[in-house]
Amino acid sequence: MHGYEEHTDRIRKRLRRVEGQIRGVAQMVDDDRYCIEILTQIAAATKALQAVALELLGDHLSHCVADAIEAGGPDADAKIAEATEAIARLVRS
Repeated sequence: MHGYEEHTDRIRKRLRRVEGQIRGVAQMVDDDRYCIEILTQIAAATKALQAVALELLGDHLSHCVADAIEAGGPDADAKIAEATEAIARLVRS
């Protein structure tokens, strides 16, 4: 069971909204809209996607990582390293 399982519907809904935003950006390009308007919409879509990523990260930390730490052993160290790498990727993006 993944940590986000309780929130799957909400996450899917948010991702569909981001998908719609991206389609809207593509349509703006097709319509030859003003650059700044397109950049504004890209920034909004990026923020929305980052919000989904943070929600998934929080669920991962509170479920998967917490459970591994409670169990102890090498799996705990591996989950902590995995979470650290995921956070680093998010920070770089």
